[in-house]
Amino acid sequence: MGLDRIDTQDFFIPSSKGEDELKGGSTRLSSVALELLVLFDGKLNLGEVITRSGHDYNQTHATVQSLASEGFLEMSPGLIGDIDFSYFFGSAPAAPTAEAVAGAGAEADSGAQRLSLDGYYVSIARRAVDKKRAANAPAISVLAIEDELEMQRMLRFLLTEAGFAPRLAGNRNEIVAALRTVPSPDVILLDIMLPDADGFDILAKVKQHPSLKTIPVIMLTAKATREDVLRGLAGGADGYITKPFDHDILIAGVKAVLGLH
Repeated sequence: MGLDRIDTQDFFIPSSKGEDELKGGSTRLSSVALELLVLFDGKLNLGEVITRSGHDYNQTHATVQSLASEGFLEMSPGLIGDIDFSYFFGSAPAAPTAEAVAGAGAEADSGAQRLSLDGYYVSIARRAVDKKRAANAPAISVLAIEDELEMQRMLRFLLTEAGFAPRLAGNRNEIVAALRTVPSPDVILLDIMLPDADGFDILAKVKQHPSLKTIPVIMLTAKATREDVLRGLAGGADGYITKPFDHDILIAGVKAVLGLH
């Protein structure tokens, strides 16, 4: 995308020219322009910067357009600019449809029986068709949304040993940063009980998001009642694995939702 037209979802960082201005270069920029250069750290999109600056929308947008066209700003290379996260932890997500709940009911009943017999439950509800990856393709990225440090360390080890590239996130800010990072994760492992978020809500928001909804999500949680399993599968989870879990089963589940056999 050229810089002749910018959108509120675009992410920018100061270019080397912009950095020179911030260090006291020619000082020909207005105070508002310098303030905007500071705010563009690659973590806020244009709309968020305008809101945070508190200045008039049209004038601020025009100033950013000028900064970009004159080479003081450049597109951030490490973030996804077309994903809107403004609603991600805002309003409650839409509830699953009646059809989705009905379709997950039988599996939830089966899961409850297996829990009582085995003490754990594993379901891969949606297995991908076989996928072929080029020999020089980057390692498959697995985002583990988990707040417990010991579990994070174990997941990092297991995923790395299996040849995956793990990413870890344990709170709202880390989750948004991980989902903005290019490339998007190939699969998400999602805990339910997080310190400042609810895993079911995150699942719903991911599955409702046009740019994220195709990413397979496996719930990986100690929440193991029939209602929990039903809510996860009806909400669009591609799999549901309860803690504690067998390490080989986890890796097999990740491969299954990705179509890797």
